[in-house]
Amino acid sequence: MRHGKKKHRIGTNSAHRKALLRNLAVEVIDHGQIKTTFTKCKAIRPYVEKLITIAKNDTIANRRLASTKLNNKKAVQKLFAEVGPKFKERNGGYTRIMKLADGRVGDNAKMAYIALVD
Repeated sequence: MRHGKKKHRIGTNSAHRKALLRNLAVEVIDHGQIKTTFTKCKAIRPYVEKLITIAKNDTIANRRLASTKLNNKKAVQKLFAEVGPKFKERNGGYTRIMKLADGRVGDNAKMAYIALVD
């Protein structure tokens, strides 16, 4: 039984899950929205929202912390230059998940968009 387990498993081991979350977070920051499975959207939402909360206060320590989470210099620069200041007055709720009606063609997996709120 998985009572009290907080993480979404996503069917992979822990290293693969961390790499997947990191890559999806970089894509959300770069493009503003991505289309992926609903479970991955639910898994990445807290990851991205915590990064945006860090980016609202632009300090060297916060940049280094975000750099360890993202491991991508361009994404960190965009996070602190554009995304963080955009949400300066907003207290949480930086992302939106929109479910899509149809499943994926190959395996009928539930699909969704995760996007930054404007």
